[in-house]
Amino acid sequence: TDYVNGVAFSGDGSKLASASGDETVRVWDAASGKELQKLEGHTEAVYGIAFSGDGSKLASASGDETVRVWDAASGKEPQKLECHNDCVTAVAFSGDGSKLASASGDETVRVWDAASR
Repeated sequence: TDYVNGVAFSGDGSKLASASGDETVRVWDAASGKELQKLEGHTEAVYGIAFSGDGSKLASASGDETVRVWDAASGKEPQKLECHNDCVTAVAFSGDGSKLASASGDETVRVWDAASR
């Protein structure tokens, strides 16, 4: 592991996700602290992390200029969103889970249709 840049609880509070400098996202059991998943795919540090409201998706923001959307239950290979020209520093789902926003060092915020992701 490496330094931790961000954390997020699942909507029901049962899981905690961490964004790490070692290019990974890790999902933990919030009660026991046991690591449940190690999600790999980013090629730079991960800075931001967010669960969708229903807990079915997990989005990560990275210095590799991408946002990845993971299946939170299986940890399946992510969908990779590429449209920033600098480090992506934050991600957030809308309350109803229909939108995903990303913020970047390229001075932009992008809003995505999360339902199609």
